[in-house]
Amino acid sequence: MPESHRLPSTVRRYVESARRLTGRARALQSPAVRICSLLPSATEIVAGLGLADRLVGVSAECDWPPEVRGLPVVTASRIGSGELGSLEIDRAVREAVAGGRSLYAIDEELIDSLQPDLILTQDLCEVCAVSSAEVGRLCRVQAEVVSLDPRTIGEIEESVLRLAERLGVPERGAAVVAEMRAKIGRAHAAVAGLPSRRVFVAEWLDPPFAAGHWVPEMVELAGGEEILGRAGEASFPTTWEAVRAAEPELVVLAPCGFDAERAAREGAPLSCRTVAVDANAYFSRPAPRVAHGVVQVAFLLHSDAVPDPGLPWLELVPAPA
Repeated sequence: MPESHRLPSTVRRYVESARRLTGRARALQSPAVRICSLLPSATEIVAGLGLADRLVGVSAECDWPPEVRGLPVVTASRIGSGELGSLEIDRAVREAVAGGRSLYAIDEELIDSLQPDLILTQDLCEVCAVSSAEVGRLCRVQAEVVSLDPRTIGEIEESVLRLAERLGVPERGAAVVAEMRAKIGRAHAAVAGLPSRRVFVAEWLDPPFAAGHWVPEMVELAGGEEILGRAGEASFPTTWEAVRAAEPELVVLAPCGFDAERAAREGAPLSCRTVAVDANAYFSRPAPRVAHGVVQVAFLLHSDAVPDPGLPWLELVPAPA
């Protein structure tokens, strides 16, 4: 039996997808020189490719790397999440979606004045950013719109390669992906053969959302078992009673868009070990820094085998003595 077939299912899919990736996407036009990114992960990828100087506009949520924070903001959330708690944000989002209202405001005139030839956005999650259809409906500018919609770590890597090819720097994309794979591979090798730990990652707090898309895969690569999350699928609401009944050994508070301090403030500690992490940087965004998140989870689960990578985290409830 091939070695890859002895791996857990989500790990096996990641290994096999990594072997298949060859940067198949081809540039359809000349490399873009003026880019508007409406998606934080896309902004990170563009900067990771060494092309931050091509960005002319970003969303209000685009905060990494630091040099993009001074760029013109062309879109922002209509919900003031900074002033609301988890439950209030959830209610506001549900009401807006039920009423057919957009969650984001687009500054059409500003985009038009910036004259981008490429606009980056997504269609994976209506809560996360402006969709490509909405951009096409609202913006008059004649720019190419590219939607990045990864659901797994392998597809995050494909997004990097695809965008690098489109921007005329395929070798830089290959280097970024190679670094991701190396980081994840070292963590996975360090925990290979160790007992798998039962983990619940909360992608929202009130109500709690079980993890989806690439996050359960991150847990499995780090030597854990996501007890409720579904790899490659959307996150979904559950209850803290259901979480307790599943008997996790570790609960990771990683609400989308929150850093570790805010997650710790709003989180409800359980009886098992509970930690808060910087989901906004290392878990929620489908960008290269998810590889750092894998290493952090491996450390939290198997600290004897994996050193602390130095990312922010706070312990709300320690492990039982």
